[in-house]
Amino acid sequence: MSRIRITGGEWRSRLIQVIDSQGLRPTPDRVRETLFNWLGQDLGGLDCLDLFAGSGILGFEAASRGAASVVLVERDQRVGATLRQNAASLGGGRLEVLRSDALEFALGCARQGRTFDLVMLDPPYRQSWLERLWPVLPGIVKPEARLYVEAEAAVAPPAPWRVSRQGRAGQVYYHLLERA
Repeated sequence: MSRIRITGGEWRSRLIQVIDSQGLRPTPDRVRETLFNWLGQDLGGLDCLDLFAGSGILGFEAASRGAASVVLVERDQRVGATLRQNAASLGGGRLEVLRSDALEFALGCARQGRTFDLVMLDPPYRQSWLERLWPVLPGIVKPEARLYVEAEAAVAPPAPWRVSRQGRAGQVYYHLLERA
């Protein structure tokens, strides 16, 4: 078990627990700081989705910066249990931790008309998750929504998305996408 620090907002400097799990790659501090500089430090009123929550650090950072709601979706039971413990320790009533497959959750949201202002995607590498999700994403986002995507290579999103900002830190390529 390790710990990582929330870098900004109401819970700045608070530590969250991260269990050792295959493929779990918490977003580095520098990348998170860059992302929230791009988004603005105040996410007040936004509904956010961390679709491959893992450590949950992206969702916790969004909630710490005032997001109205943050849904953290995680398929792994042990990782999800740690997410729930971290959410409880932060006292985050705005945090909802769900155990589900990312694609099934997104399809369910599309059927129910549940939409988000910010969707964060940091899927397991080399499993074609983004290719499977691109067709579903327009149905779960609000008109002015943005997507944050981490991947093992630069991303070339399909219409209606375009890369508005991007960077690279080590082996992580990160992108902020907006509608074209």
